[in-house]
Amino acid sequence: MRHGKPAFTGSAKVTSREMSNWIAEYDLSSTGEDIPPESSKSLAFSASRIISSPLPRALSSLKALGLEPDVIDEVFREAELPIFHMPGIRLSPTVWAVFFRVMWLCGISRNVEHVGIAKRRAIQATDILVASAKGSDGPVLLMGHGVMNRLIAKELRSLGFKEYCCQGNGYWNASIYRLQ
Repeated sequence: MRHGKPAFTGSAKVTSREMSNWIAEYDLSSTGEDIPPESSKSLAFSASRIISSPLPRALSSLKALGLEPDVIDEVFREAELPIFHMPGIRLSPTVWAVFFRVMWLCGISRNVEHVGIAKRRAIQATDILVASAKGSDGPVLLMGHGVMNRLIAKELRSLGFKEYCCQGNGYWNASIYRLQ
């Protein structure tokens, strides 16, 4: 499941230099008063084991669901965004984030974790999830992040897991995977 909507909004337009601070504040942001939809609540309540990223937006999402994580691990944190300084240009943080993510996916990481390392981290995360599922008497819920959740999903599919349900890609959305 992807975390809820972070409370931090920041400026409508920022320079690429200001984007560094914007990302840092976003990473420290909780979900504030964001309320999870009923579909996310019912899915979360069915979990017998809960695993989470350590970032505040993931932990506060679990709190909004009235749940506590059984495991909190850095391996589930979001893949970082590289920053490319382009003086004089002011864009929305969303546009910068898309641009920086595309650059990252192309292998240009500029002082952050390389895409290949993030993919290896996704393998580690998948191993933890699979081991947790094998040792659990029910579903395992991961409260994570958009890009890392997609990388983990790819690894689950490579191990023979099939996606049975997908609520989408936005905040609070989740996918359910089962071994074939």
